[in-house]
Amino acid sequence: MTHLNLETLYESLRLRKRPEDIAAQIILNEALNEKELLLLNKAASGALRNQVWQYTSMLEKFAEVSGAQVQVSRAIQLFKTDDAANKSACDDPLAVEAFLAKVSALIHKNPGYNNYETDRLNREARQAAGLDISRRQYNKLFRCLRHLEKKLDTMVREYRKSLFQRVGKHAFAEDISREDFMKDVNSACFIAYYTARGNLRSQFTVQGQQRPYDEIADMLLMRCWREPETANWWAIAQVYPTQEVLGKLSPEQQGLLLGKWTTLLQQVAAFLEELWQTNDFNRQTMVVRRGNDSSTWNNIAGAWNKARDGWMNLIYALGMEFILEEMCFGKVMRLIAADVAASHYLQGHDGDPNLVVWNWLPLPWEVLSGKATCNRERVVAACKRAGLDPERSGWIAPRIHQPVPFLPTPELVHGVTVSNPYLATLLKQHKYFSGKGATPLFPEQN
Repeated sequence: MTHLNLETLYESLRLRKRPEDIAAQIILNEALNEKELLLLNKAASGALRNQVWQYTSMLEKFAEVSGAQVQVSRAIQLFKTDDAANKSACDDPLAVEAFLAKVSALIHKNPGYNNYETDRLNREARQAAGLDISRRQYNKLFRCLRHLEKKLDTMVREYRKSLFQRVGKHAFAEDISREDFMKDVNSACFIAYYTARGNLRSQFTVQGQQRPYDEIADMLLMRCWREPETANWWAIAQVYPTQEVLGKLSPEQQGLLLGKWTTLLQQVAAFLEELWQTNDFNRQTMVVRRGNDSSTWNNIAGAWNKARDGWMNLIYALGMEFILEEMCFGKVMRLIAADVAASHYLQGHDGDPNLVVWNWLPLPWEVLSGKATCNRERVVAACKRAGLDPERSGWIAPRIHQPVPFLPTPELVHGVTVSNPYLATLLKQHKYFSGKGATPLFPEQN
């Protein structure tokens, strides 16, 4: 008889499994009653193992950051170092940084100093340093290290982007230790399923995105509430930091989480400011313009809003909402495709009222850094102008979570829903919906 495998569920926290496939694992929990099994089967029946095609066109993991294998291998070859360990650690920026420092010392180069005119050693300096190599060979080594350092900078940036994307989807799920995850079955099932729901890709739609907290997630969380003494609230709070969950934590645990969310806000704010300065965004409409890096912006904006929700929940849980009287930074709006915006207009929508609030407030990262001021009173006034309830909309208070009906995970090609994974794979290969020149599926025969 097959039993619930908590190890498989734990590994899924770092992947991008479909909620249906996680539900198919959870349904093996023998403690579920008949009503719970019936509800869970809404999702489990759609697991890949129960489908005719038994595969999905979408990657079941987040995109990996390209490592520095080429650059490190070239450096090992040129510097004639026997450093096999670094060849296998080229995906780790810290390992690459350590290797760079080691080989840079061989030619007395300081990492970070890469100017060809001012930072290279002349013949006298090379002789004084004991470097018995030609000018040509020295330049080749200097150039090699310059390329490696440039690759390291790119890796660090891409790792930050990847981290923020994942946190924006599933909060601190990856910070949950294996030991913590295994402590309670009910908690583990909720965390795994809710994380999978949070990892859903954005759809190209005018109806709004699916909310991760659906009826199945609600049922799994209710099982934790029925046995609150054994539930692992600390682990649950890493992915679902609502007022009720945070209320089960100790003051020390609440303080630790507040520190984590605040640190994340600061890190994301710096990245957002950089993107804002290097892109020509239309702040009034947030409609994508040619040349805008919309994917990166929307991922980082998602991380900001997730971190802001966590931070807002914590300050209310700690009774520190008085902070908002002095500093209340707003949400970050995502970019929207021009055709989606046009569809909204044609359907008679006046636009997102949150966009009105966004435009009436200072940029959030400037408020957080102290470059601009914004408080609760100003946010309330902006919400009223936009016709929004400032509390229920989440601008000045924790957002209210209500379970939504379960909806199957669609096959997506650049956000566009496709009915069949085989067709989706073909459309991707031919660059349909990518914004690039698509090649015909069926070329005309001459």
